[in-house]
Amino acid sequence: MLRRASTSSLVGFDEFGFALSKKRDRKLRHRCHEYSYPQPNPVKVKELCEFLSYWNGSSFICRNQIERFIRIGIPPAMRGQVWKCLLDIDSIRAASSFDYEACQAEIRKPLVDLGVSEYSIVHTIDSLVDTENEISSGQASDLLSADLTLFKQIALDLRRSFPTHCTLMGDRPEAIEGQAKLFRVLTGFARYNPQIGYVQGMSYIAAVLLMILSEEEAFWALVALLEKPKYLSELFDSTLKKIQHQALIFHQLLKHRKPLLFQHLETLGVSSLHFIMQWFLTLFTSLPCWDSVLAIWDLIMLHGLQAVFRTGLTIILLLESRIMNMSEESTVLPVLLRVPVDVSQHRVLIPALWNTDVQEWEINCMNHLVLEEAIGGQDEGKVIKESTKDCTSSLSHGQQDEKPSQEVGRKTSKKAVPGSSTKNVFTRLLKVAQHYLLESGKYNAPAKRSPALGRLSKTRISTSFTQTQGRTRRSSSRRSQNSTLGGVKKEQLPSQDADGAADKDSSSSSAWRVRSGPVGKVARRKSRVQSGRGGSLMLKNRSSRSQQTAAQTLMRPENTKNGECQETQSRHVPLSERNFIPCPNTASQVRESQLI
Repeated sequence: MLRRASTSSLVGFDEFGFALSKKRDRKLRHRCHEYSYPQPNPVKVKELCEFLSYWNGSSFICRNQIERFIRIGIPPAMRGQVWKCLLDIDSIRAASSFDYEACQAEIRKPLVDLGVSEYSIVHTIDSLVDTENEISSGQASDLLSADLTLFKQIALDLRRSFPTHCTLMGDRPEAIEGQAKLFRVLTGFARYNPQIGYVQGMSYIAAVLLMILSEEEAFWALVALLEKPKYLSELFDSTLKKIQHQALIFHQLLKHRKPLLFQHLETLGVSSLHFIMQWFLTLFTSLPCWDSVLAIWDLIMLHGLQAVFRTGLTIILLLESRIMNMSEESTVLPVLLRVPVDVSQHRVLIPALWNTDVQEWEINCMNHLVLEEAIGGQDEGKVIKESTKDCTSSLSHGQQDEKPSQEVGRKTSKKAVPGSSTKNVFTRLLKVAQHYLLESGKYNAPAKRSPALGRLSKTRISTSFTQTQGRTRRSSSRRSQNSTLGGVKKEQLPSQDADGAADKDSSSSSAWRVRSGPVGKVARRKSRVQSGRGGSLMLKNRSSRSQQTAAQTLMRPENTKNGECQETQSRHVPLSERNFIPCPNTASQVRESQLI
């Protein structure tokens, strides 16, 4: 556990309120005081002030503009106002019937019964332990027992939360007041939402909010973060099952984004559950560069839980080259639990964060994969249980450099085998993505193509040449038949393919070509010569069209069992009814009719 810094080793405080210690103590505290965030531009500050004066959270234009300001860099003096607008604190407070001041008055009653105060809660933990032993022996009520358990847990975390910050460090009046504010905010939320209560890790989030906002504003900001589905409602619950589930989702995300790195970590016995739970529970407040932490929080206030996954993936990508060169678990975990300064600097981490993108549908797909594996009967209970113990111990030691046991790593990780089921998992991922898009109505499933269609298209290409040869041979045979029929040279015989089946599509297309081509002109010219009047010509054309359709229906081959055309029907048609030009089906027949 980190002890609070003694005043003798302090040099002062930096611009964010963290203690400046001597060089020999800086490595122990893992805190960098050399900040690289962009300095605020007076013109941009003025634009941001004017923009926030007419802020509308539901407007797409407003959220676009605020994202532009966050990308440029929020000035530290205006960060509180930006967070209030993004979290919509005023609307939540106005819509709720909860009275923060009245709640604090109720909380002070059991404190008085226990003989402690919020201003001395950190120094009276020993007395709380003694009182808890008395309650366990049955000397107090159940209600007082529940309050005592809550007070003790919060008091223990107060000693671990940012022990080098000016508002929480030492026995100075500012630190005592800061500890009392943090205690009141956490106990107030436990009374406001008893279903969640107090969960380990909330003290870090509430402490950061108190550094930027006032006490009551920090309380309502904590309510917005922990209850809105967009933010951290899927991370905190009384049983820690939600944070375990989200850690498994990131586990899958890393597996599909960086399969080689994932296999390397699995080979070393390092599971992403070992460090992700600490990152997510504390929202990356363990990073040594505080300007980077605040920039990450700006993005979380804008995009919510999606930005949490985005930040975790960015840190992994920046550490990829180092991790790939490591061959032992004992060297990998300290780097992940305590991210190096050169990686967490603002000028390195934040540009990489904006260049890394994690979509909402991708997180949902990973969620489906986790659920599928859980339903499939994989033994995740041991993994979650061991990783929870590891994460709890790392949080209880106050962000110290600790080495988790190698036995836990061997139990929780599965050895990666070269050429494993990466392809199968990727196929499942595509199916899950398609299922999600179908549910959201953003994607229409393509119609399943019959395998016969593919064979048909190939058959048409391969048999086109043989069909042409067959048609030329049939045209020569038709000439001999027409010569035997005498004057019946204009009769049309249906075209057939190589298998003896009639080609219906070619007859319709060739009929259109004949009516509009030179053969049609010859037919119309002959019909004009035969008819002397225009009216009779129109009647004759109408009758010829009806006769043509009747003749085509007679000449159209039927699908018999033998696949042969019934030519006898067309041969017995009277010659007087054949006063039209039939529609040849092939180019050779067109040329033949032109010669006639």
